[in-house]
Amino acid sequence: MMSLRFVFCLLISIPIHTYSSEELNERAGGNANEGQVKSAACQGCHGPDGNSVSPDWPNLASQNANYLSRQIRDFQSGARQDPSMQSIVIGLVEQDIMDIAAYFATQKVKVDATSNSAAGKKLYRGGNRYTHLPACAGCHGPSGAGNGPGVIPSLVGQKPGYVIKTLRDFKTGTRSNDRNQIMQDIAAKMTEKEMEAVAQFLAGMGAEAPDTDE
Repeated sequence: MMSLRFVFCLLISIPIHTYSSEELNERAGGNANEGQVKSAACQGCHGPDGNSVSPDWPNLASQNANYLSRQIRDFQSGARQDPSMQSIVIGLVEQDIMDIAAYFATQKVKVDATSNSAAGKKLYRGGNRYTHLPACAGCHGPSGAGNGPGVIPSLVGQKPGYVIKTLRDFKTGTRSNDRNQIMQDIAAKMTEKEMEAVAQFLAGMGAEAPDTDE
């Protein structure tokens, strides 16, 4: 039987209207031009255009503005722990947060065309029925774009090292700022090999050739 939590994921991942990044940023009240200036401290690790210089630091380019804003606020409040991030964002006011999120949301993420995993693709789209692991696509969408209004992150082109660490942190409870413990419950069902496979698939997601049988 399909779990209620998985049904919830499916429901909140279905947008009533598909918003452009510009529309989402206007809705969030952010100014991308201002955000480019205000994000100077972020750019040292996450790159001038939001594409990280390290496999262990996340890409912020093309990320949903609402999700980015939420993460910054969680770092400020301590709901999400990272000493480096907390020291950088502690002085940001609400308008700064919205502007920075708007800027990175309008940048184009660079996927790694050399990174792929057939096993990761299968898990992303279909999960693992033997361990009751739901498909990532149920919440993050078939294209990996997430859901801006639903504050669900885009996973397209995300750095593999960061994805693996994030899943491990959710699994151990080191990170717990997910809605209704959805990610903690999902990560708890994943093996290390599954995490690695999904991470490799996501890094190149969007670069792979489209399926011809769909």
